[in-house]
Amino acid sequence: MADYLARIAESEERARELEAQLLDPEIARQAGEYQKLAKALGGLRPLLEVGLRYREVIEQLEDSRAMLDDSDAELAELARAEVEELESEHLVLDEKLADLLRPRDPNDDKNVVLEIRAGTGGDEAALFAADLFRMYSRYADELGWRVDPLSSSETAGGGFKEIIALFDGEAVWSRLKWERGVHRVQRVPTTEAQGRIHTSTVTVAVMPEAEEVDLDINPNDLRIDVMRASGPGGQSVNTTDSAVRITHVPTGVVVQCQDEKSQHKNKAKAMTVLRSRLYAFEQQKAADERASQRRSQVGSGERSEKIRTYNFPQSRVTDHRAGVTLHKLEAVMEGELAGLLDAVASHIAAKEEADREGG
Repeated sequence: MADYLARIAESEERARELEAQLLDPEIARQAGEYQKLAKALGGLRPLLEVGLRYREVIEQLEDSRAMLDDSDAELAELARAEVEELESEHLVLDEKLADLLRPRDPNDDKNVVLEIRAGTGGDEAALFAADLFRMYSRYADELGWRVDPLSSSETAGGGFKEIIALFDGEAVWSRLKWERGVHRVQRVPTTEAQGRIHTSTVTVAVMPEAEEVDLDINPNDLRIDVMRASGPGGQSVNTTDSAVRITHVPTGVVVQCQDEKSQHKNKAKAMTVLRSRLYAFEQQKAADERASQRRSQVGSGERSEKIRTYNFPQSRVTDHRAGVTLHKLEAVMEGELAGLLDAVASHIAAKEEADREGG
């Protein structure tokens, strides 16, 4: 209890610091920094609200327990009833605080740049890439998120070789971060005359949106090329040089955007993707270093890169990490992802907790 009260006090002090910074006119003139601080303050709100009630319950419990031995029997009985009720609420608040005080992913409140690419399977993989984008977009609609397509490469059949989009909303990264990996689909393609089931794959990359305050990109490290946009089959779809390709020379990361008719808008979208890729690159490099150190102590535990299978003939979706199988594939493809994502997040959180306890 003393530890919780100390952590609550620390959070209240941090909130006061953030509020003071947000009132600073100099900070107000820096849109990116102001937004970052506002998000940090918003992230503390749930803990502050629970912490306030936790402190109130402790004070009320002390007062009620002091009245248990009151000479007035009726008053003592009322105190007993209050103590029971408050002790029950105290247990609930304990669990909430334990959850809120667990180590948080610093990116949990960030937006996400989602990249979906067709893997093995040709046109069928491209069609499933389009299906996955629709699935995530429907899920975003349910949560009130905004989906802004940044770049896409369509196929003649209506699929996507690649589609990149920004998912903007509350705690997007915390919900979608475990979707990265290979998604496998088993179904009969519309072009299959013999009714044979084909297996195709699609890769999903999930990156936290990086704002300008998250990393410093030297303009001298960028090579920017402009060209005419092209459609399926390579034909030109524009008469002006509106498509933009940006190369980050030190890392070799290349981003191209052509969906907008304006070169300026395509450049802005390309920079959004580039920042997020470089931010993810830096984070992955740090994570790899930590993983390498840990493997040297506990050995390797690599998994198969396939994270999920969507089996259409049996209306079955299986997540191979959490060991969860749902027989409601149609609903999942319509965006009903909450149960599946919760199961995956719980499984990974439990594994991380076990890893921490194990060393």
